[in-house]
Amino acid sequence: MSPKSENREKLESFFKEEYTTLKNYVGSRLKSSASKDTEDIVQDVAFNLFAGADGYGPISNVAGFVYRSVKNKIIDTLRKGNREINVADDNEAKWFEFAELMSGNSEQLFSDELVKSLKEAMDHLKPLDYEIIMAVDFEGYTFREISEETGTPEGTLMSRRHRALSKLYKALKEKRKIRN
Repeated sequence: MSPKSENREKLESFFKEEYTTLKNYVGSRLKSSASKDTEDIVQDVAFNLFAGADGYGPISNVAGFVYRSVKNKIIDTLRKGNREINVADDNEAKWFEFAELMSGNSEQLFSDELVKSLKEAMDHLKPLDYEIIMAVDFEGYTFREISEETGTPEGTLMSRRHRALSKLYKALKEKRKIRN
């Protein structure tokens, strides 16, 4: 079986089994008065994925591939200002996204314990380190925007964030050693 038809088969099977779950995921990320809005997003993503299925290499992790596409569509929708963010859900979702960043594995499922460990490690960062992580990773500011606001060079901000992430990696690694 060629990767082209295999991709299409995998996508078709995934959407058949997970359509309702995908709608619930989109609904949890957006405040929406009509369930049709969430369905529109899921269907738009499905259409685009099926239209391009023959152009992708073999898809090994269909769920990760589809959810990443849905997440990107939600971000596009929010940037256009068509929906309001459900703040409580979005804040918690951002912690899980940050956990994904910290582990470097988008296929891994994250426990509440990992998010709790990240929050604890964040509390131990210096104020400037904490602020750069929150601004970039949680509030969505660009380094340029922060630089213009604070007068701090973009390179300095990037270095500060990199050092802060290194401190978080180290704190999480040490916590894992304690538990093992």
